[in-house]
Amino acid sequence: MNLLEPQDLPDLPKLKLAVVGHVEWVTFLSTDQLPQPGVISHADHSFEEPAGGGAVVAVQLARLVKQPVQFITALGRDSCGEKSFQRLQQLGLSLTVAWRDQPTRRAISLVDSHGERAITVIGERLQPRAKDALGWGALAGYDGVFVTAADAPALHHCRHAGVMAATPRVRLETLEQANIQLDALIGSGLDPGEHVPDKALFPTPRLRIATEGALGGQLWPGGRYQAVSLKSPVVDAYGCGDSFAAGVTAGLAAGWTDEQAISLGAHCGASCATHFGPYSSDE
Repeated sequence: MNLLEPQDLPDLPKLKLAVVGHVEWVTFLSTDQLPQPGVISHADHSFEEPAGGGAVVAVQLARLVKQPVQFITALGRDSCGEKSFQRLQQLGLSLTVAWRDQPTRRAISLVDSHGERAITVIGERLQPRAKDALGWGALAGYDGVFVTAADAPALHHCRHAGVMAATPRVRLETLEQANIQLDALIGSGLDPGEHVPDKALFPTPRLRIATEGALGGQLWPGGRYQAVSLKSPVVDAYGCGDSFAAGVTAGLAAGWTDEQAISLGAHCGASCATHFGPYSSDE
């Protein structure tokens, strides 16, 4: 598949979009080298943001459609949860939160001078559940929803949206239990934790995408697609795959062709790679 340039894509219409998923309070460190046994590395820049797949997809969608996106999530009743709630609102999201009496998951993301990264997560992933009073019925009126974390009954609520996409991080066991057809299953082809065996899901997703960073990725059906050329050097790969997933979801929800939707996703992912952390300050 040959990807299209941004100027060759249609304008996105006004879309009602939602994300159901998880948040991590992330410390981002720019280091001289990734950790090695017995070696001290030095960070020359650091900051903290709410991130994780759910947050990154939702913020990217909000920037694409230039209006608030509904984010259904779970947060701990702690300082990280409160800070995440406030910051995600500032980033253009409308949040519906299941508050838990557990710590909000934290993470540390390190990136070296070549843009290579390493991530360590701390604590349990908190996710929304169907039994939480989160206004699940309203999703039937949405053009599209992307899911990064939820239980199987919640996935049935999500399926009422016009388009439903998800990441394998939802967990294959949960997707199998839900027994619904996804419009798109979008994950990393380089991360063993997101590997999807052939014929693992039934019904089979209409479109399955395995991203491979600078190598592009693989589509089922459709074969390979190539990555877009970066206009500036790679700074940080954190959030690139989630930004890609957001672009694809927005395109599919708009009724675009697969080629158009994947092209938008590829440009979103490439743009994310050119700045430190998942959210560019100039957007």
